[in-house]
Parts: sequence; structure tokens; C-alpha cells
Amino acid sequence: MNVQEYMHGLGHKARRAARQLAGVTSGEKNAALLSIAEALNSARTALEAANAKDLEQGVKNGLDAPLLDRLRLTPAVVDGMVEGLRQVANLPDPCGEITDLSYRPSGIQVGKMRVPLGVVGIIYESRPNVTIDAASLCLKSGNATILRGGSEAIHSNRAIADCIAQGLSEAGLPVDAVQVVETTDRAAVGELITLSEYVDVIVPRGGKSLIERVSRDATVAVIKHLDGICHVYVDDKADLKKAFDIALNAKTHRYGVCNAMETLLVAEAVAAEVLPELAGAYEEKGVELRGCERTARFISVKPASDEDWATEYLAPVLSIRTVDDMAEAMAHIEQYSSRHTESIVTEDYTRARRFLSEVDSSTVMVNASTRFADGFEFGLGAEIGISTDKIHARGPVGLLGLTSQKWIVLGDGHIRQ
Repeated sequence: MNVQEYMHGLGHKARRAARQLAGVTSGEKNAALLSIAEALNSARTALEAANAKDLEQGVKNGLDAPLLDRLRLTPAVVDGMVEGLRQVANLPDPCGEITDLSYRPSGIQVGKMRVPLGVVGIIYESRPNVTIDAASLCLKSGNATILRGGSEAIHSNRAIADCIAQGLSEAGLPVDAVQVVETTDRAAVGELITLSEYVDVIVPRGGKSLIERVSRDATVAVIKHLDGICHVYVDDKADLKKAFDIALNAKTHRYGVCNAMETLLVAEAVAAEVLPELAGAYEEKGVELRGCERTARFISVKPASDEDWATEYLAPVLSIRTVDDMAEAMAHIEQYSSRHTESIVTEDYTRARRFLSEVDSSTVMVNASTRFADGFEFGLGAEIGISTDKIHARGPVGLLGLTSQKWIVLGDGHIRQ
């Protein structure tokens, strides 16, 4: 297979499908999503067989247990995919919404209309259910999409792609609206991220090396976040019960996710009360603690290095730093944060407002766990990913983040004088 020709062919078909989707109604998109859900539901045996091939190959290739677990399409995972499609079908369609319509002195009306981005390329690893998540959000927002999953899930993704094509066909929508890259050749990624003639935006979902490569080499716009180095700061005006619950949940609810807390910052005035109780709870959960010299005065910790403050562990490891006050906490966040999510625990309204205003991250919270930084929890229904960039989309990216706006002008024979 000539990978360059193959990828250009996908791009050409995706661009053509995107033009067709521009005229599709919300009802037609919803019908397609529900048809895909039914096709998935009816294809459980085929999905299980395809997934078994991927799991068998994964064992042969030495994939570790967590990766195999992410790869596995259990009945519950398939249930979630089916339900996810139905939920997206029930979400409001952002396309076609007209806002800010106003009359100008010339008599014309000027406003903005929300429109699809066009063609979205998504590159992801391991989890085959991402194929459905990405396809459903792109379809509902009127975008054609090219999906490049990991080679470890190729059989599962092909089986899911068959269900998507069936659902699109039954609903009368172009089957090329969602295309799954068939080749496992890594050169396909390099081609996809430089298909600026056809692709409008790339969304990489995976490990740091993948996102670094895409960010470095892409000639297409990228929606991404590189790290999830999230902080919780416990202020000396904090409700200590809230602080305990939030700091425990933010770290231990799930470890291998980008919105888990990696560094805990504690005001020295409350460190003696907060840290020993938290350290005991972390010890019960098997969390390794690394801390600064001041923290070591209150609890037993391994010495934290400068590298620790800049590390996304994605594991039961936590860095703890004791600080003088909120100003020092914000200075630490400014230096080491990945601009993903930060939270302050405080009962002081003025400090909370200042933290919200001055901390420069895509999500900033008051008295809440960083684990809430999620599209579903934010009411977006689902998310395509999280962006720490400042242009176009920032934070969890849902349907709205997969659209843009164009100016519209309504006249009735008006000419400029």
C-alpha cells in the first residue's frame, strides 16, 4: 500500500463528505447516531471476536495489564458505547445557531452563525471505544472525521467502523463522513497531520510522545494538551474537612487520568493539622509521598526533586509542598503547571476570586476536586479531549469546541454607498 496515496484518498473523500454534511439536518444526524447504536448492539459477537484478536496479539507483544485492560471491549464497554451514542443524539445541535444579529445604519443585518470546523483528524491509542466517542461528537457537530487508532486495536476498530458505516448508510448519510484508517503503518500519522489541503484540525489523544510529535510536525491546527500536572492548594482559611476530602479524591479517585492531582500545596499555618491526617489516608491507599524540607517537618516523605514538581505521575505518587501563603502557591503553579486544572480550598471569598482571576490554566476551581475537569461533568455530554491552548478551544472540548463561527449578512438589495 502506498500510504501517501491512501491517506490523500481518505482526505479527499472526507472533504467531499464534509460538504455534504453541511446540508444535513439535526434530525438526520440524530437518526444516523441511533442507527449506529443499533448496529453496534447487534454486532456484539463480531466485536468480541475482533477484540479477542487484538487481545491475543497484545499478549504476544508484551502489553502490560493496564494497556490490555484499556483495550478490552467488555459487554459493559459496549453498553457504554451504545448509550453514549444515544446521549449525543439527545444533545442540542450547535450548528446553524445565529447569534448577535443586529441592524446596522446601512439597513443590513449582521450576525454570527455557528458552523462545523470541516474535517477533523483524530489520532488516539489503545481504547477502541474512543472510535465511537470521536465519531459521534464529530458527526453531531457536522464534521467529517478521519480516525487513526493504535495498531494494537486495529481489528476492534475495523469492526466498529463497519457498524458506523452501516448506521450512516441506513440513515442516508455519506459513509465517508467517518473513516477509520485501515493501515497500521506509522507513516499514516505523518501524512494525516500534514494533510492541510483536506484536514482542518487534528486532535491527538494519547501519550506525551505522541502529542509532542504531532505538535512539532503538524502543518494542520492542533487541539491538545501535553501534560496534566494539576494542583490543589489548601489555604490557611480552608475548611479542613473539605480540604481532606478534596485532596484525597483528587489524587486517589483514579491515578492514570490527566485531571488527577499531582502536586498538593499546603499553607504552613494549617500544615500540622492537614498533613498528618492526609498522609495516613494516602498510606492506606498505597500512595508514595514526596515532599519538600518544610513538609518533612510534619510527615514522613521522600525528598522531592525539582523534576518531581514538573512530573505527571499518572500513578499512586504525590508531590507535596508546604508554602507560606497563596501568593507562593500561585508562584509555584505558574512555574510548574501544565495549564490543565488547578483548585484552591478556602473559605475566603476574596482569595478565591483572586485565585480564579490570576491562575492561568484552562480550568480553575474553588473548593472542588480536580477530577471534575471533564466534559461530561461540565454538562457537555461528552468530550473529544482537553485543550490547554488559548486559541479556539480551551478546557474540555465538546460539540461547541468542534465548531466555529462565520459572519452572516442579511440584506434586501442593499448596496454600499
